Amino acid sequence: MNPVRKQRLMIVLSVMVGVSIAIGLIIYGLKNSLSAFYTPVEANTIAPLHKNIKVGGMVKEGSLQESMIGDSKDLVISFIIYDDQEETLVYYKGLLPDLFDENQMSIASGKLNEDRVLIADQILAKHDENYVPKEILDNYGEQHDSDNSQLNNQKY
Repeated sequence: MNPVRKQRLMIVLSVMVGVSIAIGLIIYGLKNSLSAFYTPVEANTIAPLHKNIKVGGMVKEGSLQESMIGDSKDLVISFIIYDDQEETLVYYKGLLPDLFDENQMSIASGKLNEDRVLIADQILAKHDENYVPKEILDNYGEQHDSDNSQLNNQKY
């Protein structure tokens, strides 16, 4: 084989091996941070245990409870996310988003335990497109009570 061709072949093979190693490292690094989205029905049936997942649905009215656990006095919040067929119990330790409320859409990220209870490490609250932040409404002072409906109908 011609030495120039042999050198080019070695360069091409080296680049291909390097790119393959880089892609493999990227996939390996992302494997633990990826999480699939499940409905409450899927979370109670096919979702994997002890893997990062996201469960989304409505927060059931009357299910939101706060309790202290152990001597550390950590606040644990429990609530039920449901869809039209199933319910999933969620435990979360931390502060809830401002928009989180009962009868609102929510997404909880965490891991399912053996009892199919989601131990969440993050809660996301969904809102509609007419949302106006409380700070903006407060800046309107006394006027905000009378104009609240007008502000909420505006699109920002």
